[in-house]
This record gives sequence, C-alpha cells and structure tokens, in this order.
Amino acid sequence: MHQHNIIKEKMMESLYSVFPIVLIVGVLCMFFVPIESGLMLSFIIGSIMIVAGMGLFTIGSEVSMTQIGIHIGAKITKSKKVWLIVIISFILGVAITVAEPDLQVLAKNAPNIDTTVLILTVSVGVGIFLMFSMLRILFAIPLKWMLIVFYVLVFGLAFLSDRNFLSVAFDSGGVTTGPITVPFIMALGVGVSSIRSDEKAKSDSFGLVALCSIGPILAVLALGFIYQGNAETASSIVVNNFESTVDMGFTYLKELPEYFKEVAIALFPIALFFGIFQIVSLKIHKRPLLKIIIGLLFTYIGLVLFLTGVNVGFSSLGYVLGEVMATKAKWLLVPSAIIMGWFIINAEPAVHVLTKQVTDVSAGAISEKVLKNTLSIAISCAMGFAMIRVLTGISILWFMVPGYIISLILALFVPPTFTAIAFDAGGVASGPVTATFMLPLAMGVCSALGGNVVKDAFGLVAMVAMMPLITIQIMGAMATSKSKTDVREEFISLFADDEVIELWEVS
Repeated sequence: MHQHNIIKEKMMESLYSVFPIVLIVGVLCMFFVPIESGLMLSFIIGSIMIVAGMGLFTIGSEVSMTQIGIHIGAKITKSKKVWLIVIISFILGVAITVAEPDLQVLAKNAPNIDTTVLILTVSVGVGIFLMFSMLRILFAIPLKWMLIVFYVLVFGLAFLSDRNFLSVAFDSGGVTTGPITVPFIMALGVGVSSIRSDEKAKSDSFGLVALCSIGPILAVLALGFIYQGNAETASSIVVNNFESTVDMGFTYLKELPEYFKEVAIALFPIALFFGIFQIVSLKIHKRPLLKIIIGLLFTYIGLVLFLTGVNVGFSSLGYVLGEVMATKAKWLLVPSAIIMGWFIINAEPAVHVLTKQVTDVSAGAISEKVLKNTLSIAISCAMGFAMIRVLTGISILWFMVPGYIISLILALFVPPTFTAIAFDAGGVASGPVTATFMLPLAMGVCSALGGNVVKDAFGLVAMVAMMPLITIQIMGAMATSKSKTDVREEFISLFADDEVIELWEVS
C-alpha cells in the first residue's frame, strides 16, 4: 500500500508539472495558432509518456541514485584519503551526468555540436567541479569566494570564446543539475562532510549544485576554442509530420528501441561502477541491494518513456508552434512566454518543497506564498527576456553579466545560507519542461525569423537558472535588514552558517 501511494504521489507531481503547459498550448492551438491535428495528437501522446516517464524516473532515482550516492559517499570518507575521494568524485560526476535526461535533450537539440561530444564535455566539466566541491567541503573553503573566482573566470573566457558556443555553454550549466545529478551529488556531499566534526561541516555540504553548474559552462566554452562543427555532425530537432494515426503509432514504436539502447548505454557506467564497488567494498545486504536494482530498473524505463515522448511529440509541437506564432501571431510570443514561465515554476514539484523548507527554517519570516510568487515573477521575467532575445538578437552577455554581478555582490552581504539556497535553487528552477518545450519553442521562433538559433534561442535555460540567484538573495537582504528588534536577531540566527536545507531530497 505504501509503495502504491508513492507511485501515485510521483505520478501526480509529474502531471502537475506538465499539465499547465499542455493546457496553455491547447488554448493557443485551438483559438489563436493553427496546428495540424496529427501533430497535436502526437503532442498529447508525448505528454502522457512524459508524465509516466518522469514519475517512474523520479521514484527510481530516489531509490537507486540517492542510495548509491549515500553508500559510496559514506564508504570513501571512512578511508579518510583525500586522493581517493577526489578520484571517485570525478568518475562519479562524469558517469552520473551522462545519464541526465535534460542534458540528453539539450545535446540532441544543439546545432553544430555533435551530441556525444557535447554530452562528454559537459560530463567532464561536472566531474572536475564535483572534485572541487569535495575539496571545498574537506578544507572548509567559503562558498561565496569560490563562486566569485569561478564566475570571473567564466565571463573572462566568455568574452574571448566563439559566440556560437556562449548560449549553449550557459544552458549546459542549467540542464546538468537535474533529477539524477542533484540527489546523487548532494547525497555524496553529505557523506563526505561527515569526515569533519566542526559545526559548519553540514552547511558546507550545501552548495554542490551551485559549483557543479559552473563546470559545464567552462567546459563548453573551452570546447569552442578547439571544436569545429560541421553539417554532417550537426544535431537539431526533427519535426515529425504524420500522414495518419497508424504512421504516428509506428513512429513511436520505431523510436522506442532506439531509446532503450541509448538509455542502456547512458546508465551502464553507473551500474558498472556501483557493481564493482559493491563487490569490492560496499557489501550491501540482499534486501536493500534488491531495492537499488529495482530502482535502477524504474529509472531506466522512466528515462526511455521520457525521452521518447519528448523527442517524438513534445519538442516537435513546441518547434512548430514557435514557427507559426512567429509568422502569424508574433504579438503573442512575449505574453505567452511570460504566462508559461509563471506556470512552469509554479508547477515544478521541487520548487514547492523549496519554498516550504525556506518558510520552515525562517520560522515564518518568509511566507511560502511570498516566496512562490517571487519565484514565479522571476521566471516569468526570465522567459519574457529570453523571447525578447530571440526577437531582437541581443547577446546573452547583456543579461548574464549584469545578472551574475548583482548575484555575486549580494553574496557578500546576505547570510551564507541564503547564498547557498539561491545558487542551488537556480538549478532546481530550470526543470524538465524548460528544456523540452520552451527551448524548442524559442528555436522555432528564431528559425522562422531567420535568426541564429545557436546565439539567440539557446540561453533560455540559463536565464531561468539565473533569476533565483537574484530574487532569493534580495529577499535575504530585505529580511535581515527589515527590523532592528530582537526578532531580527532571532531570524539571523536561524540562518547561521551551520544551518542546512537539504534540497537534494526534492528531486
């Protein structure tokens, strides 16, 4: 009965995440933007597959990925060998990122960059920065100084790099912090932080998502200096046009085996590494081991359903909808993006849990309603700005540079926990719908207008990931300076350096 309730809960979370977009798209297509009926039916079927896939994937990830991270993290800390922790962190960072579904979607949609090359580049970036994250925990290095140093490096490299790689690079940082990566690396961090006995150890385990988002940006920017894309290796959205319902059905059946193969290849390194670790060191008992294996199976099936639904039906309609709106209803683009942004963030299960945690930790000083509305406004603005970029061709640096400068300046003044929440929440906010529907929508608009898809459409995920950095820290600054009474002192004490909010539990 308990298992049945968990499955039902996760399926409902997935439904709430996807349904608002389906409803908005339905209204647009029925009353404003003409779309072929076959494409719309394929979109609905794809949406159902995404809901089922996300639900199964989330269940499997919690049972398998999180538990693997906790067990391995706890085991390697017992050795108290820094070199072992660093090496294993790198290997796990690479292996876990390869399987990230949002990265798979971004890599397939990115023109002029080979899918495998982009996935491996991003994965190595995460692996390197997971190493840095472990070293930060072990040596108690303040998060804000590492963020400042690395983001100065990011923007220094951005001004020198190929403009065709800028937006894809910043998007890579957003999509890697997804439902596989976040629970795994946070669990690993909690295990490694136990090696320290001081009161700040647990708080230093928070912020891994923030640092691991930087690695892919730097890695893809560096790739721009050495990689030469060509038309033969370019990857982009394949728009499926169906002659009949039978044609549509066989298209889904044809794609399923391909994704069974792709996902098996993606998950194999994780399963292999865990299997070797289990035989050599972990020795997990039969019952919990069986749960992890079943969890991996759920993860596998969920990923297959998710990627099939996205690539056959969901992304195709997003792309075509963008093309048609750009030619027949351009005035709807910015308002529609803003409305979708509001509902995307409001429907994201991780955001609901985040707002509740912040409310609990602040003892009600920040209400759940205020925080939700603030995030909704922030992501709505991000979507609006992203669509303005598509329409005008403004460089992403005009948004990212001021945004991150403001974020890093705020980090010097707000309580450390607010900075950690803000930078980790950036990864949480850019959920599956952003990469699977909003990005293809922007690509369709850009293509119809004759713009540069790589420069102008990509960057949307990065905009979504950036906005919480500003809004949450502004709330922190306002909360800590609002009152000079004892309430203020009590509130600040709640956000001391040793406070922890475990965001990894929400994914």
